[in-house]
Amino acid sequence: MNEDAQKTPEVRLDFERPGRKGISEVIYCPGKSDAQLLTIAQDVRRRAVNMAFSRMTPEQAGIAAGDPPLEYDPVSRLGVIKFESAEPGGLVAVLSAGSSDVPIASEAAAIAELNGCRVKKFFDVGVAGLHRLLSILPEIKDAPVVIVAAGMDGALPSVVAGLVRGLVIGLPTSVGYGVASGGNVALNSMLSSCSPGLVVVNIDNGVGAGLSAVIAAQR
Repeated sequence: MNEDAQKTPEVRLDFERPGRKGISEVIYCPGKSDAQLLTIAQDVRRRAVNMAFSRMTPEQAGIAAGDPPLEYDPVSRLGVIKFESAEPGGLVAVLSAGSSDVPIASEAAAIAELNGCRVKKFFDVGVAGLHRLLSILPEIKDAPVVIVAAGMDGALPSVVAGLVRGLVIGLPTSVGYGVASGGNVALNSMLSSCSPGLVVVNIDNGVGAGLSAVIAAQR
């Protein structure tokens, strides 16, 4: 093995995913070395494909900088290299129960937008003030897919699923203290829901929620 191969462990990007699944690949940044991120960014630009980088730090965004530029959002911690617009997809509504859930909800929204969906965002509409949800209900009730991010008791997705026509993707977040147990209470609450049309992704998995919404909205 030569010296360069030892410095830069091999990375295998799935450039066939857009044609196979209709969604772009997403690079999970934690645990990646600087050399790996640089190699990935260079390969993406060489092949001129859209790519997202999740849970990216500002320092990692600097490493992946180039032409075209990497667009970095510090709220969602998502970096995007974009060459062309994706084929237009369906409408996805993205809700957050509280403002503390916004980073994870924003990650889901950005992933859906990158993959061509029209996204409507409604933040801080949790069940502690149910009038906030009811005020936006006319705008979300006919959306084919609704992503709902919630921590603490995780109640909002169940309420939304009982009121809207489309598929609801519950996105539990690790927001909460004490017995909220890092999002496990929210996750279990959503999994135990009796509201029809509610499916659930893993805790803080905004990427998974966004990609699933893209696939569902295309159907």
